[in-house]
Amino acid sequence: MITPTILELLQRVPAVALLGPRQVGKTTLALHIGEAMPSLYLDLESPEDIFKLQDPLAYLSLHSDKLVIIDEMQRMPDLFPVLRGLIDKNRRNGKMGGHFLLLGSASMDLMRQSSESLAGRIHYQPMSGLNVLELPDRQLKDIQRLWFRGGFPESYLAATDAISMEWLEMLIRTYLERDLPQLGFRVSGLRLRRLWTMLAHLQGESLNYSKLAGNLEVDGKTITHYLDILADLLLVRRLQPWHANLKKRLVKSPRYYIRDSGILHRLLGLADTEALLSHPVMGKSWEGFVIENLLSCAPLTSEAYYYRSAQGEEIDLLLKLNEHELWAVEIKHGLSPKINPVFHKTAEEINVTRKFVVYGGKESFPIEHNTQVISLAGLMRELQS
Repeated sequence: MITPTILELLQRVPAVALLGPRQVGKTTLALHIGEAMPSLYLDLESPEDIFKLQDPLAYLSLHSDKLVIIDEMQRMPDLFPVLRGLIDKNRRNGKMGGHFLLLGSASMDLMRQSSESLAGRIHYQPMSGLNVLELPDRQLKDIQRLWFRGGFPESYLAATDAISMEWLEMLIRTYLERDLPQLGFRVSGLRLRRLWTMLAHLQGESLNYSKLAGNLEVDGKTITHYLDILADLLLVRRLQPWHANLKKRLVKSPRYYIRDSGILHRLLGLADTEALLSHPVMGKSWEGFVIENLLSCAPLTSEAYYYRSAQGEEIDLLLKLNEHELWAVEIKHGLSPKINPVFHKTAEEINVTRKFVVYGGKESFPIEHNTQVISLAGLMRELQS
């Protein structure tokens, strides 16, 4: 589903950066794209490929007629100025289309380095795990399976829930025990795991930094640093509060979500869907799952927020698609959702253009106050169109 988009981008821009957490399928997709044209694949976790790049300008110049795919690009930031020079040389020679497909699993590091060296030469394409629209059969059991196991392909396709959770546990340990040191993060893996688990129990909440710091026996700056790491590795999403200039006093702290629902459930120690449905975090888990699915389909230029006033008036998700389109989304898990009248009042005050209630059913139908009750897949299709 994403492949034509990448191919089209590579016809227009010199470099495309495909950003997503490790094991989400970036390499598989990139190799599939590479089969469509002459290409070269380099993995910066491979000592052999790193050795080839001792003189990167000379080596890459030998392959100027190919699409060069560079995996785990954030591990060699010194390459970015070299790529800029090669791109500019290609432009002078009349080649304007894509020459580099860069894969990265640490968003801010990769973007910071590339934005300095490749400004105006690169397009960023986020890549999440499997979403609801990519399921071959969107029956309730399939959606619940995706919700419980998360969007990593190997987790979703595992033979049993137990095998899925074992795979996710190994992924978590890989991040903590290997990736953090290799990326230069000097942090305690044990402490970061504890914070990650605390965030799972606080899914979709604003955080009390002082309380977290006390529980981990660190200071507030360390908590901020740890949260930045988890966000940089595309493992945690910060959902910022709506910042419209209203007279009401608004909550100003971001909400935090474990981005992959499977990792969330592994951190909570849940064994299967039945355990999830009886767990106190169930509602917020579904909320995070819906948000990630919607944002995987939203235009790249859109902005996501939540709304909460000091008086407790709340909207789960606000999607600012452009200057003229602001959608309000209320997220409910059940088949007969009860809508708080405050939702309609608040949406009117902040001038939303459309109102939706995502629920657990399949049908789409209007209710009072110009609000549409809609399935998750239905709203995802609305965003795509």
